[in-house]
Amino acid sequence: MQTDSTGFTLVRRATADRPLLGQTILLVEDSRFAGETMRLMCLSGGARIRRADSLRAATRHLMTYRPSVIVADLGLPDGSGRTLIEAVTGAGGDGPVVLAVSGDPALEPEAMAAGAHGFLAKPIGSIAAFQAAILAHLPADERPRGPRPLPEDRIAVEPGMLDEDLALLADLLDGRPAPAMLGYAVSFARGLGRSCGDAALAAAADALSHALADGRPHGGEFAALVQLVARRTGRDRLAV
Repeated sequence: MQTDSTGFTLVRRATADRPLLGQTILLVEDSRFAGETMRLMCLSGGARIRRADSLRAATRHLMTYRPSVIVADLGLPDGSGRTLIEAVTGAGGDGPVVLAVSGDPALEPEAMAAGAHGFLAKPIGSIAAFQAAILAHLPADERPRGPRPLPEDRIAVEPGMLDEDLALLADLLDGRPAPAMLGYAVSFARGLGRSCGDAALAAAADALSHALADGRPHGGEFAALVQLVARRTGRDRLAV
């Protein structure tokens, strides 16, 4: 916030070309690629951004800052984003707008039951769709007035961020991960595949997820996902 010469706060109002001006958004996302994509979408609308990559980090942020919007991924390394959603929306009062994000559209009912105001399925289709999902839940006096131009939909994310996510995924799948870690790795792989447009990665994660959910032997699906990630990271060549 800025102040004028008399010390009064100057409220920055949203404009047609910067519809999120005046908003502070806490983005809770473990994927570097997806997180950077949404960060750039927020900045293009004029919002200020803070990012956390886990429930613990998000909790620390909320002890100090009061964001007006929280965008929380449901699959985080130290638990479900539903925990954060329930804690924030269950506190009552004039809390922030809370949107849930996931690479699994089937989780929308759970997110809404936890108290989320809206749900975004990965991949997020466009800057316009992302901004509209936030604006739909803001008070009328915080939205831009009149018609607004649709923003440029293309977001260019540094390739290195995708490489970092793939390297993390390879590490998560290394050896024989415990059930909880394997479940997280599958969720991470599905979300990453959909966010970056890697249909094969998303499909391999879905196949393993279904096998796990059905209680079936999943050695084949696990090996297929491991091998695909190894090819993406170049670790298959290193193993030769």
